[in-house]
Amino acid sequence: MSPAVISYRPENPLIVQSDRTLLLKVAHPHFEQVRDELARFAELVTSPEYMHTYRITPLSLWNASASGVSCAEIVETLNTWSQNPVPQNLLQEIEDHGTRYGKLRLVAKGDRLALEMDDRGLFWELENQKNLQGLLAEPYPDERGIYLQSGMRGEVKLQLIRLGHPVQDMAGYKAGDPLAFSLAPTLKQSGKPFGLRQYQQAAVDVFHAGGGPEGGAGVLVLPCGAGKTVIGIGCMGSLQTHTLVLTTNGTAVKQWKQELLDKTTLTEDQVGLYMGDVKEIRPVTIATYQILTYRRSKTGPFEHFKIFEAANWGLVIYDEVHMLPAPIFRAVAELQAKRRLGLTATLVREDHKEEDVFSLIGPKRVDVPWKMLEKDGFIATAHCLEIRVPQPTDERMEYAVADQRQRFRIASENSLKLAVVDELLAGHPKDNILIIGQYLEQLRILGERLGAPVLTGQTPEREREVLFRQFREGQLRILIVSKVANFAIDLPDASVAIQVSGTFGSRQEEAQRLGRILRPKGERNLSFFYSLISWDTSEQEFARKRQTFLTEKGYRYLIETRRFEASGHLSEPTVWKQLLEETKA
Repeated sequence: MSPAVISYRPENPLIVQSDRTLLLKVAHPHFEQVRDELARFAELVTSPEYMHTYRITPLSLWNASASGVSCAEIVETLNTWSQNPVPQNLLQEIEDHGTRYGKLRLVAKGDRLALEMDDRGLFWELENQKNLQGLLAEPYPDERGIYLQSGMRGEVKLQLIRLGHPVQDMAGYKAGDPLAFSLAPTLKQSGKPFGLRQYQQAAVDVFHAGGGPEGGAGVLVLPCGAGKTVIGIGCMGSLQTHTLVLTTNGTAVKQWKQELLDKTTLTEDQVGLYMGDVKEIRPVTIATYQILTYRRSKTGPFEHFKIFEAANWGLVIYDEVHMLPAPIFRAVAELQAKRRLGLTATLVREDHKEEDVFSLIGPKRVDVPWKMLEKDGFIATAHCLEIRVPQPTDERMEYAVADQRQRFRIASENSLKLAVVDELLAGHPKDNILIIGQYLEQLRILGERLGAPVLTGQTPEREREVLFRQFREGQLRILIVSKVANFAIDLPDASVAIQVSGTFGSRQEEAQRLGRILRPKGERNLSFFYSLISWDTSEQEFARKRQTFLTEKGYRYLIETRRFEASGHLSEPTVWKQLLEETKA
């Protein structure tokens, strides 16, 4: 790739460096436009107030290529917005990595599978890779392809992506047993008209790809509240086949069933649940990840993996695919002849298995801009405020002598956060409010202080459902929840979330928690996300990491720093009060 020489333009917002990092000035008038363009092919690394850092990685380039973004478009974006000429070595790396997706094609040859390639040099490289020994069979006579050993479709793709060679899987899929049904024209519960929104139908069409081998496997990334379940139902409708849905917990399982019965012509006896004491295998079966990873001992077999073979599934849906437990990757590798759909608000995985998701579930096919949906009113406009709270003297002394892990917990359980929660509740007297935290003792204290129920992973399923119903119906205005709020929980009436503690620097958790309040709210389509942080502690540093993903999606955190006044009381909140006044107007 040899583009024309680009002159130095100091007024531009982007600094492009030879180590694949990109520095973007936040104060530049074109910041939002450049941010959205970079998000198509680069990963946000850090997002302090004045300068955001991105990194171009092989995986970000492969995802870009799979979603139709060409190397020429990437280079054009860099040349258009860079202050400096784009380093030649980076241009070469974009060409090298960005064009790799599609060089290796997995195809069906009769009743066998083969890797095809146009480059004989690539053939010789693969033939001599130790990691591929035992996975590949004999080569084509012209050295432009290699047959696979039987049953190695997933393992070959997994090993190749780890070697830096993503595979475009064009081998097709087994149809699965047929299941005739249609989407309902009106919702059965409310009687309101029902149909897929334009972006939802577009996501279904990209995944289905007319039923050809170009589609049928991939991940669709949309914010919470944008209707990922509806898109999954739309994909089922386009395929008309037996489907296995895997999701995060029992509540999500029941919500999937409720949505299917409400929005399709499927009947009660066609939808089965597979969890706890209920083990129903039906044309549509919904199971939890937890039950699939159950085994009697650490070295024992996963007893419920048999569900993958219990029926002739034509589609497997992985809800909240960013939460897919590592052991299930083994089963996913054996399911490559099935169509596979991943749904998520964020592809970020804290175990760094994004490459495994790419190769075994499929590449990112759709990433709908959150701010676009907000602008169109499909999700609520969310205001994010980080409130930095000082520590009382005794807790500060305890923090100073503790080890790193203890420090984080001490900072997270800062007792002065309770007073700030009181203030926030007083500022939202009519809103439905979620208080979300990591530490159960902290949540118990809040529950007693506020006279509000506390919902944790130990709360019985029946009690959870009662609390969720009361919250949705307005009988309950404040609900305190633990990490269960990170998962697929339908709380459509929540308009305020107060995060009192979190899981170190988990970016996916931050996205999921904001997602709890993004469902559209009618005429006043506003939500508020408050994150309480002990300032000048390790919690503040982890909070910056947590916020990275949402910053990439266009959200900005206002900062309110509370300090001790001479009287010993906390200073008055000014940024928060100004925010409330502006949103009232």
